[in-house]
Amino acid sequence: MTHPAERSRNGRGWFERLAEAASNLTSSLVFMCFCLALVAAFVAVHLSGLALTWQLLVGDLMTSVNLLLLALLKNSERRAEHAIQRKLDSIAAALLDQREDDHPAEAAEELRKAIGMEEEL
Repeated sequence: MTHPAERSRNGRGWFERLAEAASNLTSSLVFMCFCLALVAAFVAVHLSGLALTWQLLVGDLMTSVNLLLLALLKNSERRAEHAIQRKLDSIAAALLDQREDDHPAEAAEELRKAIGMEEEL
């Protein structure tokens, strides 16, 4: 399976755009209020002694939101990780070019080995 950042070379695909929009929504005050209302409903349903059906409904809704947030967080984390790694590879390649011009030595070989190291891990 390819990395999410590598799936679409010509801009972002539909999933990347959806994940970005969802990430923006989940970091907003509106979503925070929704989560607080959901937790308040969970507590109210349990304290009021409503039927088990209502307790399960609220619990299932909280679980669904939790799983959605987990998937969005992981997607965002992987895209950021990939971007950071590409930047580090660019820096290492520039350092390698500079090092090879000045002193082709052991440090240049270490930099060469470090480029793309994340692919091997």
